[in-house]
Amino acid sequence: ARRARLCIVLIALAAASPLGAGSLATVSTLAGRPQFSAADGTGSEAGFANPYGVATDALGNVYVADTINHTIRKIDPNGVVSTIAGKAGAAGSVDGAGSVARFHSPQGIAVDHSGTIFVTDTGNRTIRSISPAGEVRTIAGQAGVAGDADGAGTAALFRFPSGIAVDANGVVFVADSDSATIRTVGPSGQVQTIAGAPGAFGNDDGQGAAARFTRPVGVAVGGGNIYVTDITAETIRVI
Repeated sequence: ARRARLCIVLIALAAASPLGAGSLATVSTLAGRPQFSAADGTGSEAGFANPYGVATDALGNVYVADTINHTIRKIDPNGVVSTIAGKAGAAGSVDGAGSVARFHSPQGIAVDHSGTIFVTDTGNRTIRSISPAGEVRTIAGQAGVAGDADGAGTAALFRFPSGIAVDANGVVFVADSDSATIRTVGPSGQVQTIAGAPGAFGNDDGQGAAARFTRPVGVAVGGGNIYVTDITAETIRVI
């Protein structure tokens, strides 16, 4: 497999306004170095192992799903990296606070307005949350059990949850890649498939289950729409 460059890159705009024609952006390394590591620290003292998803909060903190380390990392505005959940090299599915919790190859990450973090724990096929106090909880899916069932909490099943986003109402959106569907997790933990049909791959546009995806991976919300990267179809979809 192709190895990712193991650093978090910051792209700083030269002005507060969007880049115009001919404008240049400045790229700098915020944290990490190009080698596998699980070290906490400032800037290049810190290390990652296939950092995948990234998200920010209103305070300027950056959160990273550090996939191979099975951890969730935080980079504060001063560039200090800390591990806030999970233990490097220890895969599992344990709920709990901080290093007591266990993840298995987390990929997607999102943060809501209250500071709650949501994670697609891809290897476990579950959706996890991390409270502002650092408490990790499984909110949907069953660890190690693949499926397409909708339902509340552990009654719901996922196949390969990848991208994740959360809207202003606390609704979580998940790209369930191997199922070829887009799912939501409501504030009460109720999971619903809103687009695509489980195991029905394709490129068809349409409403709800009539739509087809090939391999949806990334998901974002904005302006009342949901945006999806359908990587095998080489397309960007909007719901």
